[in-house]
Amino acid sequence: MQTGSLVCVGTGITLGAHISPLSRSYIEQADVVFVLVADGITEKWIEQMNTDVRSLQPYYQEGKSRMISYREMVAAILAEVTAGKKVVGAFYGHPGVFAWVPHSSIKQARELGHNAHMEPGISAEDCLYADLGIDPGAYGCQHYETSKFMFYNRAVDTGAYLILWQVVVAGDRTLEKFSVSKAYLDILIELLSEFYSVEHEVILYEAATLSIQKPKIRFVKLKELSTVELDMKTTLVIPPSTKLERNTSIIRRLEELTLAGE
Repeated sequence: MQTGSLVCVGTGITLGAHISPLSRSYIEQADVVFVLVADGITEKWIEQMNTDVRSLQPYYQEGKSRMISYREMVAAILAEVTAGKKVVGAFYGHPGVFAWVPHSSIKQARELGHNAHMEPGISAEDCLYADLGIDPGAYGCQHYETSKFMFYNRAVDTGAYLILWQVVVAGDRTLEKFSVSKAYLDILIELLSEFYSVEHEVILYEAATLSIQKPKIRFVKLKELSTVELDMKTTLVIPPSTKLERNTSIIRRLEELTLAGE
């Protein structure tokens, strides 16, 4: 009897342009392909690669905790793995970035003794750097899921970029919503105002999902965040508001090592 296996691959962000040849070959050779992507067009595109493609999208429902949906998705994937099939999970962007289902599926499959691994894909973060012209090595970047940024005390470096993902559900503790009211975003603004002026210009970014589209880039003031339209794909990018401060004591010690020939 064939031993079941699992590979979670990334389809990238832009349809057809970002998927790797290896990930595509896994999809084509799988017995079953589970798909969780951004739109129906991408689903139809993947359906052309395999005769058994199953969407995970129906597990989502308004008013239903996303964690319940995630667990049901994992259960569906593992049922086919334990049945001895070669299973592929094809996920939007990178399967390991802001994606609970791939990580949990791989972990549980391995615990059951099955081969399971992940293949990377181009993520929204990769697109963000390209579209906004940001080099993360220049000033540094801090990445947080917005709600977790709100739920825990964080030390923010205002000399680096602060990038907040899934801002449209900022502060949602139920995991049932796909957007939140202005009141939630006002609390986020209040929190961010501890580190930045409310007049500070921020960026609302959405990567293009089709090659005929352009990325959506909007510049607003921090105080305006709760008054603009947001989408599940919207990412909040806060540029540095302060200059980097040189660590003179460390630099001096390093210079002494150089002079000593070490």
